[in-house]
Amino acid sequence: MLISAMMGRGRVRKSGFARDQRGVSAVEFALVAPVMIGLYFGCVEISDGVSVDRKVSLAAAALANLSSQVTTLSAADMGNVFDASGAIVAPYDVNKMKMTVTCISIDGSKKATVKWSVTRNGTVNSGTASLPSALQVANTQIILAEASYAYQPIVGYTITGTINLADKMYMTPRQTAPSYANQSCT
Repeated sequence: MLISAMMGRGRVRKSGFARDQRGVSAVEFALVAPVMIGLYFGCVEISDGVSVDRKVSLAAAALANLSSQVTTLSAADMGNVFDASGAIVAPYDVNKMKMTVTCISIDGSKKATVKWSVTRNGTVNSGTASLPSALQVANTQIILAEASYAYQPIVGYTITGTINLADKMYMTPRQTAPSYANQSCT
């Protein structure tokens, strides 16, 4: 009788425990919250990275477009082109951006040679250039604009480190190939 009374009380306790719902929402929150917080920060990081990558592409296009519109470029003119193109990356830090403009001449045998190159925070190009075959038109000139940005994710920096986002744009000169600092592109 004592054993059956103890078993009866145990069943009551078990069934009472099974019906008690007071801590369920706290347990569910503890399980779901880290996943939701991780998704939120992941979405923020991805959208921020895509935004910077898009701005780098726009800056490369602006570099090529502005450089190909004129027939001569001075150092001051190139400074203005770099400033205007760099302003595209706002509100991100323009000092993390590398920009290079190169004028390439393609001779009759379709050999591409760098005639002049100017950069801000990057490396100038020199020597022969490697171009896509569709752009290797004999006896022409082409402007190559390159932009890259050292992107550091806000939250995921410890996982990915710095990500180099880069783009380049080829454009034919509008009138004639521009000269830079008395260096002709022909």
